[in-house]
Amino acid sequence: MARVLVGVKRVIDYAVKIRVKPDKSGVVTDGVKHSMNPFDEIAVEEAVRMKEKKLATEIIAVSCGPPQAQETLRTALAMGVDRGIHVEVGPAELNTLQPIHVSKILAKLATEEKADIVIVGKQAIDDDCNQTAQMTAAVLDWPQGTFASKVEKTNGELTILREIDGGLETIKVKLPAVLSADLRLNEPRYATLPNIMKAKKKPIKKVTPKDLGVDLSPRIEIVSVEDPPTRQAGSILPDVDTLVTKLKEGGHL
Repeated sequence: MARVLVGVKRVIDYAVKIRVKPDKSGVVTDGVKHSMNPFDEIAVEEAVRMKEKKLATEIIAVSCGPPQAQETLRTALAMGVDRGIHVEVGPAELNTLQPIHVSKILAKLATEEKADIVIVGKQAIDDDCNQTAQMTAAVLDWPQGTFASKVEKTNGELTILREIDGGLETIKVKLPAVLSADLRLNEPRYATLPNIMKAKKKPIKKVTPKDLGVDLSPRIEIVSVEDPPTRQAGSILPDVDTLVTKLKEGGHL
């Protein structure tokens, strides 16, 4: 029986149109709807299914972020997670919080909580880094199963079907291990009202990166955040000869 640690990130909701701040220091977050990163929802669902199959004894969700990250943890608790850990990160440090910082936090908590499996979404939809699972596995020196679209547990091993360029790959990893959830791993459940009410009573522990001995000194400097250039309007050409001439001239279509 395994103990599972799940990473959940609070991100701007996928349906929101992103707006860049006038000073180009980042994107507008004030008054903007946030929710759990969709790939992390899949990670939570997989952990809950493991518990339902009696493959896991306890699920602990971890979120690094501002006080509002507790709302993301409550969502995870309402989906079936047992307890939450909020790693509070101040606004100044949040802009330069990177996967390397988060992976060190997750690795420390996995060790402290005696976790056997760490599951995170394959990437966050805000920065699209796709690095946290790999770095967490490296820090812990655990095997990793990334881009998992199917996970089965037998004899203390996990058999993972993973999506790779041009096909599917099946690997076996011994526990403890780190997984990242791909889109086709499962369909996350909606939290029911009774479970949302129960989630309010489940414990959330608050810690700081300093408590965990993790230094959040930025490894990057954000120079500028800008909107992508607007696409030029296309044009309709009368025939292939005109198209070839246009392309030879290096003109835009």
